[in-house]
Amino acid sequence: MRILVIEDNPDILANVMDYLQLKGFTVDCARDGVSGLHLAVTQPFDLVLLDIMLPGMDGYQLCERLRQDAGVTTPIIMLTARDALDDRVKGLRTGADDYLIKPFALSELVARIEAVLRRCQGDLKRRLQVADLCYDLDTLEVSRGGQSLKLNPLALKLLEVLMQKSPAVVRREALEASLWGEDPPDSDSLRSHIHQLRQTVDKPFERALLHTVHGIGYRLSDRADA
Repeated sequence: MRILVIEDNPDILANVMDYLQLKGFTVDCARDGVSGLHLAVTQPFDLVLLDIMLPGMDGYQLCERLRQDAGVTTPIIMLTARDALDDRVKGLRTGADDYLIKPFALSELVARIEAVLRRCQGDLKRRLQVADLCYDLDTLEVSRGGQSLKLNPLALKLLEVLMQKSPAVVRREALEASLWGEDPPDSDSLRSHIHQLRQTVDKPFERALLHTVHGIGYRLSDRADA
């Protein structure tokens, strides 16, 4: 599981990151709201730990922009010293999934992370569908218009990300991170895989679903102008 910690207090950040890494999580961090927003939008994470009092952009604004502007559905746990009821309600209403008051025990933090992930994973669709394109995540079977399609493992992963985010645009950086982590190959590799995916998913059919958003990334939608 990959977690993004957005926290400006260096001591808290170091303690949280060290503990989560000991528990087997992969952890990235940001120390201000703007950097945190950029990472959360461009990189794939399983969960975000979000402090409220941040320089540049506070946690409420960041959470709201992730949910309403970027369409990011990644689970968010807010971390804050604010314990008033109105603050907790505001955090949840801006899109947070849970709220943890500082100071907190690191063991409780991990328990809450695991609980939120269980809830969210239970809600994940095991069968993805965009128009007449279907992908069963359990059997790895892909079909369009009832016709079975054969895809290699990288193409399956690429398709999964695009279908889960549909009809939103997925940035090139996010797709590369999903396929290759922090060590992507040369810049033409993603374009090559997109071309191969398009040959299988779109070429034999009348209507294109996979669209290029020039200079940004790619989108899977049954509407070219979505």
